[in-house]
Amino acid sequence: MLKTLQHLPLPGALHSALAEQFTDLAPALTVRQAVIESERCLYCYDAPCTRICPSDIDVASFIRNIATNNINGAAKTILNENILGGSCARVCPTEILCESACVRNHDAEAQPVRIGLLQRYALDHMQFDAHPFERAPATGKTIAVVGAGPAGLACAHCLAMLGNDVVIFEARAKPGGLNEYGIAKYKLTDDFAQKEVAFLLEIGGIDIRYGQTLGANVVLKDLHAQFDAVFLGLGLGASRALGLTGEDAPGLLAAVDYIAELRQADDLATLPVPSSAIVIGAGNTAIDMAVQIARLGAQQVTIVYRRGVEAMSATHHEQDIAKANGVRMLTWAAPQQVLLNAAGQVTGMRFEKTHLDGARLTGTGETLEIAADAIFKAIGQSLDGASLADPLAQQLAREHDKIHVDEHFRTCLPGIYAGGDCIDAGQDLTVQAVQHGKLAAQVIHQDLTVKAEAA
Repeated sequence: MLKTLQHLPLPGALHSALAEQFTDLAPALTVRQAVIESERCLYCYDAPCTRICPSDIDVASFIRNIATNNINGAAKTILNENILGGSCARVCPTEILCESACVRNHDAEAQPVRIGLLQRYALDHMQFDAHPFERAPATGKTIAVVGAGPAGLACAHCLAMLGNDVVIFEARAKPGGLNEYGIAKYKLTDDFAQKEVAFLLEIGGIDIRYGQTLGANVVLKDLHAQFDAVFLGLGLGASRALGLTGEDAPGLLAAVDYIAELRQADDLATLPVPSSAIVIGAGNTAIDMAVQIARLGAQQVTIVYRRGVEAMSATHHEQDIAKANGVRMLTWAAPQQVLLNAAGQVTGMRFEKTHLDGARLTGTGETLEIAADAIFKAIGQSLDGASLADPLAQQLAREHDKIHVDEHFRTCLPGIYAGGDCIDAGQDLTVQAVQHGKLAAQVIHQDLTVKAEAA
């Protein structure tokens, strides 16, 4: 995967030293801290933090349980709505969701209750004797779920809890999707993604088959014929192209590919690290990439974005993390040309300065060059066309290069549903994908029940 960077040097440090750079970004609360923080909550009626939560967690209720030392009660309240609440507590941008809505954000205090850390505390300290959810009586139905990412896993768990059997088809060697392969290593530490999946699977009735790729050794037409329903939680597997000559040159790589290698590396000292790097993009993935390459030893890291800071999709919290790690941010600059040496390897990039002409972004004609040993693209992902190449899959309606679904996650093909990043619905957040999977599972179960009753 990192062959394009094999000409670059390895880090000048041992794995043990590098690993210290990827410890928990937000250390967990102690027992005393959790109690004090939970008592700051006003337990609002019709709490705004709950209303803004994409997965409908009753925030005030679980925090009240922490305050009264009912940790299992708090955990069950969270897991009822979000079975992947542990990872969401770590990666969810709470600063723009529940914590931004907290009533403690008034002029005198301006400090919300730390809801994300309290959610993590509850799930890290729960002590159930067995899986906290029981399966309903068997329905005799089996549903295929394509993709073991947050949407697929949440869908599978909910379907299994409702008494259905589920077979998940996963292309990679491990489940978890972006939680396993695409999140900064300092956000999900200690193999947490796999521990969370193992907990989820304790519900029973879920079989995961690895190395199964839709469009390669799995065909949608066959799934549709063999299973009672199909849920597509494909995610976005293809990195968007810059559209520039030299994009395939050694030294230029999609950020998500490097992040995946970093997260799976047993020895961080074996990863190639440039002395200077450019990250193109404005989202949280761009921040994750820039910060991690800086922590691995890159001396100069620059994030470049074609618009202004105010238009960046990365939150202010994420931007502050980048600045704290010495990452430079250059805005109003659009990629124009990949610069190469005589051997065809990346030596930098030429950018054209940009500005707004009314509402339209346009170039000024002025250029600047930035030297770099590596360039990482973090300009977004799109559906992998190969996944939907068979005749039945090609009949799926598309919207903005994603699968079109109705308000109940039904595609235009009967018995086929979709959710998560592969559909066009708001921000591409883990918590949103979990909600899609959960709600889609409820609709699938209802549709199969109605169909069985009508037969």
